[in-house]
Amino acid sequence: MNDPDHIAALLGAEGPFARELPGFAPRAAQQRMAEAVEHAIAERETLVAEAGTGTGKTYAYLVPALLSGERVIVSTGTKALQDQLYFRDLPRVRSVLGARVKTALLKGRANYLCLYRLDQTVREGAGFDAVQANQLAAIRAWSARTRRGDRMELAEVPEESPLWPRVTSTPENCLGVECPFFDDCHVVRARREAQEADLVVVNHHLLFADLALKQEGFGEILPGASAFILDEAHQIPELAGQFFSQSVSARQLTELARDALAECQGVTGAIGLVLEPVEAVHAAVRKLRLALDALPQRGPFHELERRGEAPAALHELREALAALADALAAQAERSRGLMNAHERAEVLSARLDRLVEEQAAQDVRWYEQFPRGFALHATPLDLAAPLRAMRERTAAAWIHTSATLSVAGSFEHFARQLGLEDPQTLSLESPFDYARQALCYLPAGLPDPAARDYTERVVEAVLPVLEASDGRAFLLFTSHRALRRAAELLAARVPWPLFVQGTAPRHQLLEDFRASGHGVLLGAASFWEGVDVAGEALSVVVIDKLPFAAPDDPVLQARLDALERAGINPFMGWQVPSAAIALKQGAGRLIRDVHDRGVLVLCDPRLTTKGYGRLFLASLPPMPRTREPAAVQAFFRVETADRLVG
Repeated sequence: MNDPDHIAALLGAEGPFARELPGFAPRAAQQRMAEAVEHAIAERETLVAEAGTGTGKTYAYLVPALLSGERVIVSTGTKALQDQLYFRDLPRVRSVLGARVKTALLKGRANYLCLYRLDQTVREGAGFDAVQANQLAAIRAWSARTRRGDRMELAEVPEESPLWPRVTSTPENCLGVECPFFDDCHVVRARREAQEADLVVVNHHLLFADLALKQEGFGEILPGASAFILDEAHQIPELAGQFFSQSVSARQLTELARDALAECQGVTGAIGLVLEPVEAVHAAVRKLRLALDALPQRGPFHELERRGEAPAALHELREALAALADALAAQAERSRGLMNAHERAEVLSARLDRLVEEQAAQDVRWYEQFPRGFALHATPLDLAAPLRAMRERTAAAWIHTSATLSVAGSFEHFARQLGLEDPQTLSLESPFDYARQALCYLPAGLPDPAARDYTERVVEAVLPVLEASDGRAFLLFTSHRALRRAAELLAARVPWPLFVQGTAPRHQLLEDFRASGHGVLLGAASFWEGVDVAGEALSVVVIDKLPFAAPDDPVLQARLDALERAGINPFMGWQVPSAAIALKQGAGRLIRDVHDRGVLVLCDPRLTTKGYGRLFLASLPPMPRTREPAAVQAFFRVETADRLVG
């Protein structure tokens, strides 16, 4: 076991990181966290560590993980963070420590080129427009030179291209050892490397897909580990809900139908027997999607079962899917591809029957619709039990870390969601000097957020701030409708370039915003977290409303009802803590560096008019507050003077 003092010393003023890494600043909070992680790994404990922005939590967990002598899985919130960790942070820490540790990067199979499906897509050939034909040519050329087969390598084919689902595999359509390309399979190679590695970097999607599926006996992607370190752990409760759900989607059904037809190529007489049921599935999917138009975008299953055309369309879909499964059963022995299609049809048919017929008390059944599709789900009402069982099966250390896990200093909400009983906890404040670097402005005189002209009034309140800061702002909204309205209002009134979510890919908007120097970026949900703009390009973050979860979420509604039945006030016991953590994420965009200065504008008047407002304010970093526009102007005058002097 490592000596905790030794772990702290490595990251201290006399340690190798201070000597060898330019710009490395020793931080007491980072050293404390490294000691706590080292102890948790050695003792197989559960640790919840909140580390404020600037703590340096990545090094704080990588140093003890690499020195532990144990097999460790590190899981991050997104694939972009995963790449940053693996290709930037991990090599630096390994190099400084001289750690001879085998590492591996592992993503979900949809991230890897599937040679079998690429070959199929090239054979089908016809039906692609010029853009897709060029993209397919680029993928083919890349397939000949790539070693990893990770689609992130090929930036020229956009992530949202419809070609990617056609040239990557899913657990359902993978042919496994019977695939003719098995020996060169990128997924198999990546898994093999992970099996042999001491430290594996994954993302939460993959981690939970694997751990949730393992209980169904599909085997494990991830090697058994002694410690799991979950970065950006505030995302876990929502993600876990997805992976412990049973779902059937329009996309799964249409892909099954398309693959079944493709597999008939070259099998004499097969297409004549499969074509009609395939077309019936396509027609039933379209019919159910049209029937859902009359319903809210998402809702509890009982709404779908008693409204308009939906019940009949759902019945028709079940019949069509069962008929396709029967047709494929007769052909399954004729090729591995047809057998796979038959197995998928059987699984989806059984799952759809279960979703419609079983009304388990512990599940919430609900539907959601998208512009061109839909999904039907059964989600566990309480995730604590399956998450607890999952952790117990691993008999490993579980380390949860993020800048946003507590509410007014308490970890109770996070621990309850994950079923953590009496975990070790650590709360580390950011080393940034918020008292000097930041100002929180609460504009006076704004109406209730439900007012019809609320967004107009927010824009009026924010304009003087933007003038004082000369742009350089993020405006974060809790709804896309408010975002669009604010963009309309600002377009005619501000001289700075506007960057509006939805007009370009997220990474492009951020690049353009940084380059502009004085831009104003308007974003909703996905810009509230994981966005890092250090320096003068971002000096204002505006948040229009407290980010309470949408009231149309049927799973949330069922959970709130269950809390009420258990004698817990659902608003104070769930909605307020969840919104406080989301607000901390949004506010965290402002100060990313010791040299940053900026103003956080919180427009929602409930922060000062409602008792629970104090809880939100107590959850934010300790920065001075003002209701006076003049104080904001003075703050930026100081910044301008500092720049001129500098």
